Amino acid sequence: MPEPLLWRAHTDAVNSALVARWLPPRGVAALKTDLFDESVSEGLYATLASHAGTVTGVDLSEPTTHAAARRHPELRAVCADVRSLPFDDAEFDFIASNSTLDHLESVAEIATAIAELSRVMARGARLVITLDNPLNPAVAVRNRLPFRWTSRAGLTPYRVGATCGARQLAWLLADAGLDVLESTAIMHCPRVVAVAVARAVESVGRPDARAGYLRLMLHFERLQALPSRFVTGHFVAATARKP
Repeated sequence: MPEPLLWRAHTDAVNSALVARWLPPRGVAALKTDLFDESVSEGLYATLASHAGTVTGVDLSEPTTHAAARRHPELRAVCADVRSLPFDDAEFDFIASNSTLDHLESVAEIATAIAELSRVMARGARLVITLDNPLNPAVAVRNRLPFRWTSRAGLTPYRVGATCGARQLAWLLADAGLDVLESTAIMHCPRVVAVAVARAVESVGRPDARAGYLRLMLHFERLQALPSRFVTGHFVAATARKP
């Protein structure tokens, strides 16, 4: 069952706030990995376009790549594997990789992808990356259940892969030659409940109910300030710089 668009609007808002907080005010070229968000909603395109002269996006799926290009005509959408990017060394000033590498099969493949992202980063470039948080109890349980069960229940409309916690992510970034500047966790609302409520609100069709839902969901992000954030957050997040 497709995720409700109201839930996509919330995830776009949280991810955009993270990018706006961590990316430098201006750059020449930005790269976005995984174009699913941009194929069905605003995604991160507007935020990235406000920071960069050009925005390039990559996705392994041709239909997703084409859909993102149709929705955002100025986006340079490329069908490519994040583990082997068709770009020159040092081509990008910043990269946003939100919940992309957690679809890979192993931590070793995540390390390969991070090394490839590092390769295409210019000196001084910034990377913002998020992955499923293995310490979040809901994520931990979901990742241990068969995909056919979670898909039928509407919990995962896509296959999930390997992931790692904030500490291991920092090690992988450092191994790729990047300086880790900060880490946190985001998306603190209980996802299963939030998606169900989003469907109910959408069925009502009232703009004030939609606005109220989005305000309520953003209140959960205040949990990011607490020491428990790496348990309540659905995603771990880090930003790193290419020296």
